[in-house]
Amino acid sequence: MKHELQDFVSLELAQRVAARLRGSSAPLVAAQANLDRWSRQNADAPSLLRCYAEWREILQRPVEDICEVLCADTDEGQRLRQNSPFAGVLSPAEVWEIKFRLRHATTPA
Repeated sequence: MKHELQDFVSLELAQRVAARLRGSSAPLVAAQANLDRWSRQNADAPSLLRCYAEWREILQRPVEDICEVLCADTDEGQRLRQNSPFAGVLSPAEVWEIKFRLRHATTPA
C-alpha cells in the first residue's frame, strides 16, 4: 500500500475511532490498556516509550480534544496516528472494509 493511501486509511480509521470515543469511554480504556501493555513489552525502546508518553498526555485531555488530535489532517496528526493507542477498538472487519474501499477508490497512476 502506498504511503499516501496508508495516510488516508489511517485518517479514516481515526475518524471512526473518534466517533466511538464521543459515545463511549470504552475506546479510551482500551487505549490506556494498550499503552500499559506496550510500555511493558517495549521497555527497552526509548523512542517508543516517548511516543507512548505523548499519547498518555493526550489521553488526559477532554474527549473532544483527543478526537481533534486523532483526526488532525496535518503532519503532526499523521505522525501521532502511526502509534495510535486505539488498536483493537475497531473490528478487523471494519478495518478491512476501510482498506478495501479506499484501495479500490483510488485510480492507478
